[in-house]
Amino acid sequence: MGAQRKALHAELPLAERLRARIARDGPISVEAYMQACLADADGGYYATRQPIGKDGDFVTAPEVSQIFGELVGLWAAAVWQSMGTPRPTVIAELGPGRGTLMADALRAWRNVPGLLAAASVALVETSPALGAIQKARLADAPVPLTWHEHLEDVPQGPLIVIANEFLDALPIRQIVRRDGAWRERCVGLDARDGLAFVEGETVAIEEPGAAEGDILEFRPAADKLLATLGVRAAKGNPVAALFIDYGHEASGFGDTLQAVSHHDYADPLARPGEADLTAHVDFATLKRAAEAAGLSANGPIPQGTFLLSLGLEARRDRLLKRATETQAEAILTGAARLADPRQMGLLFKVLAVTSAGLAPPPPFGEI
Repeated sequence: MGAQRKALHAELPLAERLRARIARDGPISVEAYMQACLADADGGYYATRQPIGKDGDFVTAPEVSQIFGELVGLWAAAVWQSMGTPRPTVIAELGPGRGTLMADALRAWRNVPGLLAAASVALVETSPALGAIQKARLADAPVPLTWHEHLEDVPQGPLIVIANEFLDALPIRQIVRRDGAWRERCVGLDARDGLAFVEGETVAIEEPGAAEGDILEFRPAADKLLATLGVRAAKGNPVAALFIDYGHEASGFGDTLQAVSHHDYADPLARPGEADLTAHVDFATLKRAAEAAGLSANGPIPQGTFLLSLGLEARRDRLLKRATETQAEAILTGAARLADPRQMGLLFKVLAVTSAGLAPPPPFGEI
């Protein structure tokens, strides 16, 4: 395709380009559809939008309360100390959003002797819009900052990874049980040339207990991420990673693909590139992938348990002592939203993986 044709192609809405692609080449996998919707350079959700906050499509835990980022920061500090306080150490955040978590973590690190002198921060971000916001938010950071598109690009050495609501946006594959066989679930065209779910080629896999119509989900990019961490650890570098996301502890059947727009659920096929697409994290599969990569896996535990064990209530009470009435209400509401089992406390889970030889990070060794 020539440069002029490429430019004209890029100007078309993503939905129109996807329909043309499917009409030309046939149905695409759910994984390919999700990848295009989120990451297409000209029309993908994260490439073209600022999704987080009241004026966006969703709110993440760091935006709910400063306590979240502070406690996650102190978790990273405790892990660094358990590694023997290596210098230098890279602390990487995957999908750093608006930089809120890292800003709060950096504030907490000011009280950890030696950490700011030892650490550099790597922000793994593919969204130009969010990257610009992060650079403005962290302009006065007391440690060196670098930005990377992929974890593989982060410098070698001791590594601590923070990934909050990152895994859920990694594209998934879906296969569906039909007439005694598994078939790739795809996105094709209906009779009116609209996007529709269809079934593709058979997939050779054994999964006992499946019934007609059951859907099984895989997340290849998560397996690759764990393998990358395993390779780094195998080179003798201490590695620890914290994954916080919504999902389930046990593997099972079901369709968890969902779209969110303006803080409400939407049709995943309705407006490609204009709504956030995510799917629940299968923590059992994630744990197996970590262990297959030679890493130790701790958890998962509920987010509420994790934060309360790290001192959420004590930090909340310290903030309340110097808060105005309006601030106090926000502090109480935010802390409750993070830890309450009826809100984020139970739906969100926490899994920590470490290289061999490292002690279970807090609070996993204490529960």
